[in-house]
Amino acid sequence: MPGRERSYSFTTTASLGYRPWAGGEVYLDLEGAQGIPLSGLAGLGGFTNGELAKTSGARLKLYRARAFLRQTWSHGGEQEAVESEARQLAGMVDKRRTVLTVGNLAVIDIFDDNRYSHDPRTQFMNWSLMTQGAFDYAADARGYSWGAVLEWFHDDWEVRFGRFIQPKEPNGQPLDYRIFKHYGDQLEVAHSHTLAGQPGKLRALVFRNHAVMTRYDDALNLAAQTGAVPDLNVARYGARSKQGFGINLEQALSDDVGLFARGSWADGKTEIYAFTEIDRSLSAGLLIQGRKWGRANDTLGIGVARNFLSSTHRQYLAEGGVGAFIGDGRLTYKPENILEMFYSVGISKQSSISFDWQHIRNPAYNADRGPVNALAVRLHTEF
Repeated sequence: MPGRERSYSFTTTASLGYRPWAGGEVYLDLEGAQGIPLSGLAGLGGFTNGELAKTSGARLKLYRARAFLRQTWSHGGEQEAVESEARQLAGMVDKRRTVLTVGNLAVIDIFDDNRYSHDPRTQFMNWSLMTQGAFDYAADARGYSWGAVLEWFHDDWEVRFGRFIQPKEPNGQPLDYRIFKHYGDQLEVAHSHTLAGQPGKLRALVFRNHAVMTRYDDALNLAAQTGAVPDLNVARYGARSKQGFGINLEQALSDDVGLFARGSWADGKTEIYAFTEIDRSLSAGLLIQGRKWGRANDTLGIGVARNFLSSTHRQYLAEGGVGAFIGDGRLTYKPENILEMFYSVGISKQSSISFDWQHIRNPAYNADRGPVNALAVRLHTEF
């Protein structure tokens, strides 16, 4: 019977922005992180804390997280107001515009956004809920990269394409700056709509990664020839490609209730390179503001996710292989099922304390393990 574990994370970010000329914006984020992950950040596809990827142990580590330039060219049309927040300066922008972003940032700073489930500091904490589970986006071990994104906004439509550099090794910190040789490409189309008088947005994403990745088939074939346990590290023969896609919906159901849903798929032929061990994923949930029970600054969140592996990924694990985060020596496969609920108490407009519970069945896709229950208390504040 496994015993209880304790984990914590502490992250802090100083986000600085400056507008040096009309349409130009420069941003710099300095970050500090420390923490101890559950089980050494192993044993799950959907990990319980989206901030733990940034941590590097019990000592506080300070680093530059982001440094990028954003240039906007206006093309007319109606204007809309944007509020001041991290990586966004207040002002008015045309609903028809072109935006170029270049520098050091996270892919999911721009792609796969969702107003109801995207920020593990204030919303759902599980990796399967904060973004597309099968979106193996280019990033270093902390979740950041270097690259460029070109966006086109035309009234209710948005189109964006970005290319970012990959880490030198799977889930490693050092990055490979050869952006025309090893890279992650993503293309997203989004459309805003109104349904029953409430706003919503639908996003469709496709991605393609190219890096020195091991194919599960290559590791299995080599193991069959040698009689050894399959090992990704000894069958990494050269650059491979991975493709995938995702659908992302956000929809207000009322002024106080919002729904999100995501579905994502990756081909699952190659090892996980920069995110987590999920090849297909479905997720959905609700975010409910507490106005009806007299707590306008409180939030109740309820989310579910179901994660899957490709057939060759399953076979690799069943024959004793170990991935970046999972591998028990054998596998009685079942999809990994996650339920997360949290209640956030608004201390002020900028501060909150949240109480979070996650229930995970078939952790690491193994029916012989689990279930896992994770409880968390989260304090968040902004200045």
